[in-house]
Amino acid sequence: MALIRFLAGSAGRATRVVIGAVLMGLGAWLGGAGWVLFAIGAVMAAAGAADVCFLAPLAHLPLRPGTERS
Repeated sequence: MALIRFLAGSAGRATRVVIGAVLMGLGAWLGGAGWVLFAIGAVMAAAGAADVCFLAPLAHLPLRPGTERS
């Protein structure tokens, strides 16, 4: 739960963007089946850039920090 709370915060957002960019670079460098890594990295980077944490609902947190669940 602590990891999900970290990822839902602003530091976690930056971490997701950086890790996503690294996975995208690694996937492009590997080529072939490495494009799967590229796709995973692209989703992570886009989610971080959009300030969305897909794991947050597992900790009963909103997808976007600062929004309340109704």
